[in-house]
Amino acid sequence: MHLCSLFVSLPIWISFIPVAILNGGFRDYVLVKFLLDKCALAVSGIVLSISILLVAKILLSRVKKLSRTDCLVISFVWILLTVLFEFGMGLATGSSVCELLKAYNPSSGNLWLLVVVATGAAPFLALKSRNK
Repeated sequence: MHLCSLFVSLPIWISFIPVAILNGGFRDYVLVKFLLDKCALAVSGIVLSISILLVAKILLSRVKKLSRTDCLVISFVWILLTVLFEFGMGLATGSSVCELLKAYNPSSGNLWLLVVVATGAAPFLALKSRNK
């Protein structure tokens, strides 16, 4: 494991935050005007997942010496940071733990679980695209 790869990956994960905020604005101000709330939430989850995969592919694929082990560690750290950030922000803004856990139920239209999976898969996509 190259510790440098992990440190380089942290600013990339941080770049997901403004992407997620912009995606939320797109959902709240554009998608809900054309779609039902449940559909807008689902489309937003898909758009955010694709955005995360693209950002990671573009930025992380430039990291030299990125191994499968590095990707595994980065995936774990990114998933952990994503879940902690989501719960931290949710609790800080007054949401209950039960409300936050509802986001992990795809039948509600919320595809947050897909976003978490995409975040974990992103380093491997970057490695695969770099090795081509």
